[in-house]
Amino acid sequence: MKRLATLLLTTATLAVATVASAQVPDDTFLTAQQPNQYLAADLLLKAKVHDANGEIFGDVEDLILNANNQVEGVIIGIGGFLGVGEKRIGVRYSALQFTDKDGKTIVSLPQATPAVLKELPAYKRSRPPKSFLEGVTERAKEITAKSTETTKEALDEAKTQVGPALEQARQKAGEAYEKAKEVTQDALEKAKDATGTSQ
Repeated sequence: MKRLATLLLTTATLAVATVASAQVPDDTFLTAQQPNQYLAADLLLKAKVHDANGEIFGDVEDLILNANNQVEGVIIGIGGFLGVGEKRIGVRYSALQFTDKDGKTIVSLPQATPAVLKELPAYKRSRPPKSFLEGVTERAKEITAKSTETTKEALDEAKTQVGPALEQARQKAGEAYEKAKEVTQDALEKAKDATGTSQ
């Protein structure tokens, strides 16, 4: 059992090393954040949004993307308590202002006055959001696909590593079987001769 576990661990390590040595296309992946880039999760998503007086009136909950997948705006949740009774409004990205204060980025919307926010209608979606079940189902499919692929790669690598050894073991077992058959046949003949029994 320990040998099998060691073999599987070695095989999985080799499979990962094989994947790691693949040629990575330069024009597809980003390997480091550039000085002129920011991550939405660091700057925008869940950011508290301030009005012209510096008061927090809401937080960024989502991004609005256009047909070219460029950020066109944000969804800001305002009012309510812990999400209950909250109104979600759409704001053009260009209307937001970003300033640094004490090493932190402050997101503000100077046009957001209490009167404007009260009169502003809630943002209307063209499609309903994914249900909780849809989100969980997508995540389960993703995990299954990753697990299946990793397992298949490890199995293929194990077959490559174990294949010659398995064939050699089969050959040795066949030879041992034939030898045992000969020895048994000889012993049976001797026993027959000793007892005087014939066929």
